Amino acid sequence: MSSRVVVTLAGDVLDPTRPVLHADDLGAVRGDGVFETLLVRAGKVCRLDAHLARLRRSAAAVDLDEPDVDAWTRAIGIAANAWGTAEEGAMRLYLSRGREYDDGGETALVTVSALPARVASARSTGVSALTLARGYSVDVADAAPWTLLGAKTLSYAVNMAALRHAQRAGRDDVIFRSAEGYVLEGPRSTVVAVTDRVMTTPPLEHGVLPGTTVDALYDSAASAGFTCRRAPLRVADLVLADSVWLVSSITLAAKVHTLDDTVYGETALDATVRTLVDTAVSP
Repeated sequence: MSSRVVVTLAGDVLDPTRPVLHADDLGAVRGDGVFETLLVRAGKVCRLDAHLARLRRSAAAVDLDEPDVDAWTRAIGIAANAWGTAEEGAMRLYLSRGREYDDGGETALVTVSALPARVASARSTGVSALTLARGYSVDVADAAPWTLLGAKTLSYAVNMAALRHAQRAGRDDVIFRSAEGYVLEGPRSTVVAVTDRVMTTPPLEHGVLPGTTVDALYDSAASAGFTCRRAPLRVADLVLADSVWLVSSITLAAKVHTLDDTVYGETALDATVRTLVDTAVSP
């Protein structure tokens, strides 16, 4: 059992207390790379195939070499085994272009650490959120593919700045909206609105990241009799919804109990939504 794990793509388990990145690694100095975050539960990795597929898509978007899925799978297995506990862990797959001044190839690492402290409360009591402008139109992903919308890149400075802004305002999280006022996504989550037994999440064409957890939720929810849609949403649609959720690989399902000035009460389906997400991602 270890409180932190670091494994190379070659399968070497490193000392997690020692530096592992060079000072000129382009992932660190320019955010030039991609990543995935996976939940480790009972020693197993949740939604592994879906995350590896998205890693490949993100790598292609930033012109990195196609990831060796077999090598990543082996390294992930070693990291999960080294974690060595039934406690949940947050696994990160890190892939950067490598060093700026040394043509030694890409940097690839698998890490595991304890879940952030915010996760337990977000799962149990939900979150408060602000809607914030992201500054992009919904057609930017197609018109300007170099913006890398829809790819999970290491360039998260804007997302983290938005979260700090929300925290200064006394809120936990953020829901981005487009220049036209369409709902997009959270800085680290997918938005799902639930009304009656209909779930709606913004379409990928609006430049949102394809969510592995919402895909799993939709599979299980459809089997449970829900109608699952990918359709445009405006903030007013969220206000009128029975409930609004931020869905992600680590937090799983966080109910938004307060959105701007709107306060949501408990609904009869809240427990069902949480259970659907939890069971959908379990390995």
